[in-house]
Amino acid sequence: MSRPTGNIRLKSARVAAGYTSQQALADALTEAAEGLGIQGLAIGVRQVRRWESANPPWPQPDCQRVLTRMLGQDMESLGFVAPWETTGASPDRLRRNLITTTVAAVGLAAVPTRTASAVQPASVAADFTAVTHSHRRLYWSVAPTTLYPAAAAHASLGCALLPETAGQTRKLIAAALSETWLLVGRIEFFDLREPDRASDTLLRALQAAGEADDPLLGAAVLAHTAFIPGWEGRRDDALERMVAARTYARRGPASAEFEAWLDAVEAECETRCGNSRTALNLIRHGEDAIAAGSRHPNPEWMDWFGPARLAAFKGNTQLKAGHVPQARATLLAVLDELPPGEAKQATVVLGDLAAVEAAAGNPGESCRYAIRALDQLAMTWYATGMERVREVRKSLAPWQYEPCVRELDDRLYSWSTTVSALAR
Repeated sequence: MSRPTGNIRLKSARVAAGYTSQQALADALTEAAEGLGIQGLAIGVRQVRRWESANPPWPQPDCQRVLTRMLGQDMESLGFVAPWETTGASPDRLRRNLITTTVAAVGLAAVPTRTASAVQPASVAADFTAVTHSHRRLYWSVAPTTLYPAAAAHASLGCALLPETAGQTRKLIAAALSETWLLVGRIEFFDLREPDRASDTLLRALQAAGEADDPLLGAAVLAHTAFIPGWEGRRDDALERMVAARTYARRGPASAEFEAWLDAVEAECETRCGNSRTALNLIRHGEDAIAAGSRHPNPEWMDWFGPARLAAFKGNTQLKAGHVPQARATLLAVLDELPPGEAKQATVVLGDLAAVEAAAGNPGESCRYAIRALDQLAMTWYATGMERVREVRKSLAPWQYEPCVRELDDRLYSWSTTVSALAR
């Protein structure tokens, strides 16, 4: 059997990066040149064919930039021999220039030099992404302390794989890594109530979204970062992050539900900062957007929002605004519409209904909703849901000697509930 001829290193790197044909690589390189601000550089299949020949010509500097950017390796690792290697006419300074060019091509930091044998196959993207998707679905049923270490370890794997991939494969790994970091950050913030750690994690998610050049993922991450200052009452910081999130969403393009979710996030931040009227206007805008329909589909990973979730935001805002009858009607409708898999959201809605009844002076009904929330929390822990119940208990202080409130206390501070709260 005859051995393959030509520049096998470049061909291997091309295939590993997901470009199965020379034409596909040529098209990607031309597009990348535009993204790097290189004007007028058109790379055709004939040029790629020459580079993959037995004696590939040394590419021009602009071509080197896009090649090292898209394939993630330096020129020597891609099978090219510099002219000074054959003529001996250039000093070490030219080698340093080559390294500088490579660093500039890959961004803020150079990807570690690696041999062609260290490049992962293109199939690694599908394999890594499949696990990411599984973790996303498991979030709705698996206890956060159980899922959290697995998702964090998966993110570590993605960080290790990223330098070993290039081109389209690298983009797919980066997108899945961003989604994984986003999931980890959501668990840290909403389930474990560790906002400082979540802030660091979401920054990693944003960096990975940038590596994937996925503006919608970037918008989703930025909007999640707005929750952190928003829940602390730092309105200006929250709104600045929402402006950035909406800017990225425009590049998406975003679906109507995605735009409505941004309205809901900003509305929650406004509500927690005491601006319920502004929040209700934002929610109304989101309702109108969903009613008008969308020309674009939702991103697959946005499984945390829909019309029922928007209504849940609305009910909480109505409650905070003092619109008790309206809040009751909205939240009861949400409770009826929530599918069985929305156990975590159900604890929040039940907590808000308990708060509605407390505000209406109905301690017995308030305690019944709060106990239903605790029953669900015993099966599906959610720190945000537990916070709602604790807030309700504070509002029941005028009736703290009533039997119904004492029954709630017995449940709220039972052995199992207390241990679960401290352990999770």
